[in-house]
Amino acid sequence: MEVILREDVEKLGSRGEVVKVAPGYARNFLLPKKLAVAATDSNRKIVEQERQAHLRKEAKLKGEAEDLSKLLSGVSVTIAQKAGENDQLFGSVTAKDVADALAQKNFTIDRRKIHLDEPIKQLGEYKVPVRLHKDVTAEVTVTVVKEE
Repeated sequence: MEVILREDVEKLGSRGEVVKVAPGYARNFLLPKKLAVAATDSNRKIVEQERQAHLRKEAKLKGEAEDLSKLLSGVSVTIAQKAGENDQLFGSVTAKDVADALAQKNFTIDRRKIHLDEPIKQLGEYKVPVRLHKDVTAEVTVTVVKEE
């Protein structure tokens, strides 16, 4: 069965693509969740108009993300944590802590956009990637110091 995707579906395709899928997959998953529509001529025209509007909106969002990336690239935040011997932290520094520190510098960044492979558990300086858009990533310098 051919369907037109209305959203990006992982391992299947991106928005606006016409893909062939099993009828059961389309009927039971894609169509009820409004991730796709049947590939008819009228639906093709409607989806093409939606795709054009989405591309314009996406370009605007990407431009804003690039501007924010330029501002964020020079930012460094300092987080004070309690630490024991050998610079080992009691607890850890998570994405939420980094988001809160950025909020104090008037950058409202969602904590889910801050990508820490694992929480920071040592004192020191770290480069933390912030994914502002699927194509735009900025790096913020996070310095973890011992709380007095």
